[in-house]
Amino acid sequence: MKAKKTALSQGFIRCHDCGCLSKQAGKNRLCLLCGGRLHPRLPNSFQRTAALLLSAFCLYIPANIFPIMTITSLGVGEPHTIIGGIMALINGNMVPIALLVLVASILVPLLKLLGISLLLLNVHYRWQGRAKKWTILYRIIAFVGRWSMLDIFMISILVSLVDMGGVAQVIAGPAATAFAAVVVLTMFAAKNFDPRLLWDNQR
Repeated sequence: MKAKKTALSQGFIRCHDCGCLSKQAGKNRLCLLCGGRLHPRLPNSFQRTAALLLSAFCLYIPANIFPIMTITSLGVGEPHTIIGGIMALINGNMVPIALLVLVASILVPLLKLLGISLLLLNVHYRWQGRAKKWTILYRIIAFVGRWSMLDIFMISILVSLVDMGGVAQVIAGPAATAFAAVVVLTMFAAKNFDPRLLWDNQR
């Protein structure tokens, strides 16, 4: 079976800014349409994505085991983790909201981390075949990334659903910073990954 030729193998480079296909010419290649610098692949895409992903994994654990907020009512404080907040919602007969918080705040970030990890493993070990399916996975991760701030919104729901009952104060815990960092890092990790690396493994 005759191997399919790629645009890169034929001397063409696609601009990352405008999408224009240009012919390779010299080291300082500029797009003829928008003037942006052309790169066959995003520079250091694998290394940057791996570094961002590792940082996100390291922060995912404290984001879920440390208190994300402390509710102080009449001088008495009670810390809450994400899981604790979900359990409180279930005990309060708010199961649909609890499931929404579980999916948006725990499952979605975890699945994004695992998905990006699989993409990096694919590039590193040069897995052959099914590049189209891996590209679809990347597109799903990139699409979900547009709604990443929903995770933060779900945490705010936990605050609004608490019965304040008189004088009360909500103080952000150490997990709040870690959780927000995980959301941002996974967004940047997906942004820095070049899906064309998946197709470089194909023969």
